Amino acid sequence: MNDILQKLEATIHQRRDADPKDSYVASLRAKGRAKMAEKLGEEAIEAVIAAVQDEKADMTGEAADVLFHLMVLLADMDMSIDDVLAELARREGLSGIAEKASRKD
Repeated sequence: MNDILQKLEATIHQRRDADPKDSYVASLRAKGRAKMAEKLGEEAIEAVIAAVQDEKADMTGEAADVLFHLMVLLADMDMSIDDVLAELARREGLSGIAEKASRKD
């Protein structure tokens, strides 16, 4: 399942240093981390709207956009999708309530 995410991550890393005129990933990087984070937020809002409106086709596209922009931001922070997957694995079997209570304020 996560093979496509690993391929996407490799593509993102490959395109980060490309000419921003030729690569969307490079153009995001050229605008800086704050712009990358803003774009992730915009895509998340669009996913929320699609969910509330029960637009399944739109939700699929918006969810893909959220994952893509999250991965661009992770790459900029020298993080990997594997870091996120490891955290999800760590949380497996914990109730959401217990996991949240275990976090430090």
